[in-house]
Amino acid sequence: MSDVQNDTVPSIPPSFSAAKNARQKARASGMDPDRWYAVEYDSAIKKGQVKEVTFWNLSIAVYRGEDGELAAVQNRCPHRHLKLTHGAVEKCQLRCAYHGWSFDRNGWLTDYSHDSFGKSLIKHQLRTYPLQVRYGLIWLFPGDPGKADEQKVPEIPELIGDKPWAGFTVDYTWKTHHSMVIDNICDFAHAFLHRKYQPFVDAKLTHYESDHNRVYLTYDTYMAEGKISRFFVNRKRVNTRSIEICYEYPYQWSNTGDSIKHWCFLLPIDEKTTRVFFVFYFDSVKIPLLAMNAPKWLTQLVLDASVPLLFKPLLAEDGIALEAEQLGYDTHWDAAPIELNPVVPLLQKLTAQQWQSYLDRAQAAPIRVTRQ
Repeated sequence: MSDVQNDTVPSIPPSFSAAKNARQKARASGMDPDRWYAVEYDSAIKKGQVKEVTFWNLSIAVYRGEDGELAAVQNRCPHRHLKLTHGAVEKCQLRCAYHGWSFDRNGWLTDYSHDSFGKSLIKHQLRTYPLQVRYGLIWLFPGDPGKADEQKVPEIPELIGDKPWAGFTVDYTWKTHHSMVIDNICDFAHAFLHRKYQPFVDAKLTHYESDHNRVYLTYDTYMAEGKISRFFVNRKRVNTRSIEICYEYPYQWSNTGDSIKHWCFLLPIDEKTTRVFFVFYFDSVKIPLLAMNAPKWLTQLVLDASVPLLFKPLLAEDGIALEAEQLGYDTHWDAAPIELNPVVPLLQKLTAQQWQSYLDRAQAAPIRVTRQ
């Protein structure tokens, strides 16, 4: 006798504390703010510009002063609570659009342009956030600033030094929970979704292990089997029959033959929205019909041409599936989980454990930000 599922009027998915299984826990989890997160391209904020970035419903104003230095402050003027991103950058300060209150990089109120009332300058300081730039991306630390030095932005030695690899970065903002993105990019059972481009075919899980910080796995699979991509991979030099994948919380990476690699950096905007940065890099590509590898400049040209033709539409397929999965989960969150890949529950467990760890720390020692 087969199981029959009856669709009913959807109810609200449970909160983290009320969740009953690993999937529900993961889907109700935020991400630990005591980590570095890629929030924007360095090139996206010019001198004198300000832009809003959001981490888990927390709005932050990131701006670049006329001296070229970046700063990040809470995106709320304490006067009438307008977002400071509605305002303007003047030299190295950020001025509110409403009454002209101006704040410096340290968050201090330095000027308000209606001092004719005869009152001395109000002492007030906005919360600020540590920033750094790596790999062409702006990284922000939204949690306890005292922990910023303890955590590190992932090291990608292939993208620094005298001979960096060719590569590119693409990003998407998807209407989906961040844990669904991790499930998707670590689960190679969804090759049917990509049957047009065939980035991987016939994947078989060969190994997996997990601890409190990461989930590591390997697949035997045929990589880069697409009609075009197959001609640019030197299979005599690069092992494209297997791939390493790791969810190294809160980041994800993969490695194919020590020649084709990527990192995935997630920015959880809210409970159902995630911005995803994919950083791909290659040591070289093969020149079609020739038994030789392309030099870096030609490899970069090939990659640049392939981004709109291959990588973007391929990854867009994941976005379509993930947004549909989010809608499905919202309606059927209480359906019994059916999961054949043993790695997926481990990914969800790690996400929930890390969120619980943060909640425990926050309850024991809440962040204290000076206000005057």
